[in-house]
Amino acid sequence: MRPALLNPLFATVDSLTGIGPKLSIALSKLLRGGDGKELAQVGDLLFHLPSGLIDRRKQPKIMEAHEGVLSTIKVRVDRHEPPPRGNHRVPYKIMVHDDTGELTLVYFRGQSRWLDGQYPVGEIRYISGKVEWYHGRANMVHPDYVVAPENLDELPLMEPVYPLVSGVSPKIMKRSIATALSILPEVPEWIEPSILDKHRWPTVQFSLNSIHNPQDILDISPESIAWKRLAYDELLAGQLALALVRSRMKKSAGKSWRGDGRMRKAILNALPFALTGAQERSVKEILSDMEQPDRMLRMLQGDVGSGKTAVALLSAAAAIEAGGQAAIMAPTEILARQHFASTQPLADAAGIRLAVLTGREKGKAREEIYARLTSGDIDLLLGTHALFQSGVEFKNLALGIVDEQHRFGVHQRLALTSKGGAADILVMTATPIPRTLVLTFFGDMDVSKLDEKPAQRLPIKTNALPMERLDELISRVQSAVANGEKIYWLCPLVEDNDELPITSAESRFKSLQNLMGQNVGLVHGRMKPAEKDAAMLDFKEGRTRVLVATTVIEVGVDVPDATIMVIEHAERFGLAQLHQLRGRVGRGTKQSTCLLLYKAPLEEVAQARLKIMRETEDGFRIAEEDLKLRGEGEILGTRQSGAPGFQIAQMEHHGDLLEMARDDARLILTKDPELQSTRGEALRILLYLFSKDEAVRLLRAG
Repeated sequence: MRPALLNPLFATVDSLTGIGPKLSIALSKLLRGGDGKELAQVGDLLFHLPSGLIDRRKQPKIMEAHEGVLSTIKVRVDRHEPPPRGNHRVPYKIMVHDDTGELTLVYFRGQSRWLDGQYPVGEIRYISGKVEWYHGRANMVHPDYVVAPENLDELPLMEPVYPLVSGVSPKIMKRSIATALSILPEVPEWIEPSILDKHRWPTVQFSLNSIHNPQDILDISPESIAWKRLAYDELLAGQLALALVRSRMKKSAGKSWRGDGRMRKAILNALPFALTGAQERSVKEILSDMEQPDRMLRMLQGDVGSGKTAVALLSAAAAIEAGGQAAIMAPTEILARQHFASTQPLADAAGIRLAVLTGREKGKAREEIYARLTSGDIDLLLGTHALFQSGVEFKNLALGIVDEQHRFGVHQRLALTSKGGAADILVMTATPIPRTLVLTFFGDMDVSKLDEKPAQRLPIKTNALPMERLDELISRVQSAVANGEKIYWLCPLVEDNDELPITSAESRFKSLQNLMGQNVGLVHGRMKPAEKDAAMLDFKEGRTRVLVATTVIEVGVDVPDATIMVIEHAERFGLAQLHQLRGRVGRGTKQSTCLLLYKAPLEEVAQARLKIMRETEDGFRIAEEDLKLRGEGEILGTRQSGAPGFQIAQMEHHGDLLEMARDDARLILTKDPELQSTRGEALRILLYLFSKDEAVRLLRAG
């Protein structure tokens, strides 16, 4: 049970005074994402930290105010100029002055009665807003605040700025957070006293109050002691949850899986290439772990095209040789079916009985797979999250392989391990991840790296082109199609959006189809799985030569003879994503090219990204650079695609706290594995606070 102490923070936001149904949906969209149907909680408000600060301490005269800079000015009201009756297009104007000059206050659709009350003629008022110059006159449109001298203390001199969405104004956000702070319970201290003393960190209550009521720009800096304290709390909760998962996996008896090598030998003989040194080393590390009596929890990091599938299959073969079963879980149906297609000939050569299970298998076909799995007639099962479902029972699962791990949560990884009492786990990612992020999201895992490309792979030539050269590029694409080449053309949006001046995939598809007819195909995330598969198959088999797509192709489409990748509006993608997309070409023996189309002028970060893309294909270097440029969200795929980004901690500022949190979590579990001491009880509250309920359930499960 969640401690009663935390109940106020887990109440939904509509329980707070002043938050009705409409506002609670808008706040939920902001704090939880999605359509707002999953209502946000009071705790979400507390951890929605400011992104900036308005400083109203400067109070210049009218003529001293800098244009476009927020200023607080003391003025006297001269006269009102309401618009003509019934003409709402003309704004309501109020003329004010001080001893340096005049200022016009402008209100669109201003209400006369309210404005008369706010600005009595002849009275002094303090107004806050941005001064703009228009036809030689100073104007202020819709001042943020207007107060009488006797109410000057109502004007916040330092006001935090929060990320907002439509329907949530700065005043509403400030009021909602103030209400949430007023019911914040006093929680026991869970940080080790020596760590608190060393860093001079304040309490949770003080930290939240200090950040939401800043007295100085330093108070809302990620480097402030209050922010660092909360970041450490979040990192400690994450590391403790991962350490609990790991210790439970270690505790549940493992089994030594030692194969005789016959299936692996057959697969190696059937492969059309020799393994790289990195592949051989990784297979050796994995097999060594599998032979130990402890359960394996290892990550295989392989750059795009480095041969993870071969390593996964050889590992699965070792488990099957030893009398067990193996499962490979992919994040999408396309990828699961592609694994199936590429694995089938090798599995046949080795005598491995293979099956695939996704949402598409229904009725009798599904029941048959369940039955064959339980009886042990299937050696290797490939699939999507359908593998977690209750009907899926293995006879003897020895190895679970999770591909593109960052798209799955810890609880899903646990669900897979529960399918086999002593199953080893191998997680694979095609995004090389810096050490700090491996720790962040996966705990203290053993890591194998595929840091070599197969010998026959040629480097991909990468160039950046401004959009002005689009016609030239299209001519080049037409020539390439005439020469029998295959081209991906990637767009950031599915359909046109009035607010963004970007050509969508649908528009680009139509324009290229007008030029090249049936040679052009289209695939995007809103299509039905069968439509996507058909479009991909047409491209793979050459019925179409140009595939216009969104990032739905980022993971797992394998068309070895595609040689050109065009990424339109490349400045809108993160480095890791650009690198993943580029890796869709260069999979065969022909020279491949990646063309990054950008809209000038470029911002500094976008410039740096495109420069790194042109300089290197080393995914590990790209991952490190990406962390510096963009922070942790982008490295594990965009936050929207399910990356477990943080609310508070930022790796570029708090990376040093991560190792500390990991060491502390290890020490805690050594001294108090069931979290039963006074500090242990406080740490349980921490785990609940950061929604790590899974970890607390593990404690109870023992």
